[in-house]
Amino acid sequence: MKQQPEELGRKIVVGVAGGIAAYKACHLVRDLKEYGDDVRVVPTDSALRFVGAATFEALSGNPVSTTVFDAVEEVQHVRVGQEAEAIVVAPATADFMARVAAGRADDLLTATLLVATCPVILVPAMHTEMWWNPATRANVSLLRERGIIVMEPAHGRLTGKDTGPGRLPEPEQIAELVRTVLDGQVPKYDWVGKKVLITAGGTQENIDPVRYVGNRSSGRQGYALAEVAVQRGAEVTLIVGNVDELPTPPGARVLPVVSTAEMAAAVAKHAPVQDLVIMAAAVADFRPDTQATAKMKKGRNEDSLQTLSMVENPDILRTLVQDRSAGKIPASTVIVGFAAETGDPEHSALELATQKLGRKGCDLLMCNEVGADKVFGQKRNRGWLLARSEDPASPQVTEIEDGSKQVVAAQILAAVDELRIGQE
Repeated sequence: MKQQPEELGRKIVVGVAGGIAAYKACHLVRDLKEYGDDVRVVPTDSALRFVGAATFEALSGNPVSTTVFDAVEEVQHVRVGQEAEAIVVAPATADFMARVAAGRADDLLTATLLVATCPVILVPAMHTEMWWNPATRANVSLLRERGIIVMEPAHGRLTGKDTGPGRLPEPEQIAELVRTVLDGQVPKYDWVGKKVLITAGGTQENIDPVRYVGNRSSGRQGYALAEVAVQRGAEVTLIVGNVDELPTPPGARVLPVVSTAEMAAAVAKHAPVQDLVIMAAAVADFRPDTQATAKMKKGRNEDSLQTLSMVENPDILRTLVQDRSAGKIPASTVIVGFAAETGDPEHSALELATQKLGRKGCDLLMCNEVGADKVFGQKRNRGWLLARSEDPASPQVTEIEDGSKQVVAAQILAAVDELRIGQE
């Protein structure tokens, strides 16, 4: 069962243009409906060649129309757009985006968009050559200038044997963006030219070819940060350890690693050219001092599992800060750390995070209170965002209230904006 937001019944219009990816709109409608929102599907005539009106009506519980000449007495081409709290078009084909950019209103969907004053999200899906065509690039740029959110397409298998950017993102990713916007976190396309490095997931330290030491991190928060940063126009590199089966953030470059040492090497390689580094991964603090080449047995000999000798792993976050101080990383690079804390008999999770911020020296630190059914593996997050101050013992603390990990990601990136403004 999905965790539901407090506010339900929001009016969402799902537009569907005529592309093979139209079948994924069915999953998007179901996802939005499962959160209790009121969904109205407005397809184009071409879209109904791929998915019938009866399917959309059954999934949404609302009538489906493509023309302004239906329900004329209700002036539905005006009413649907006026009542919508968000409109998402998935897929949005190259032809459809060209019509929107030109201000056309020759069917119910384009007319609805012209009337709407709510946030509008277009989710492109097309062949790679179409996506990179100068005409499409110009249309996308124009739409973004007008305040329309154009989601980056995914990279993957397209119609036929082609592979490349242009694939429709997964319905779950689209739905999360819609909910993030409805929760008041509307992304601005204002990070164009900025380079962002993010780590995600948990690292694994091998004991032998079969076993490893690890943790419960799912990687969801790091992936959410990557999705939001890409949506703001940044060039995102995502260094990924062990994660749940998550769809790749559209538009992000993903570099897989296994161990903390591998992650440290990847961060050291890419950090010197970044404007922002976010260490959201849950790295292992220790690793076995030796790695067996064969599976270890239960016996009592020296090669058994009864005793493991551990050594400390490199502290990636602290090393980053030290490299910045030494001039190996630009002084303007913002560094954000994460602290997964449980608290102890003497200290709260927030107190431990305050101490960690002082030790690490990063600019911002996101503290999560973790434990059974908290944060790890969940789709929602909460905690405190700590900003470094002149007094290490008294950082600026902002409470991050319970919300989706995309909403939390948007708030963290907004705090980076505030930090940069304060430094100028």
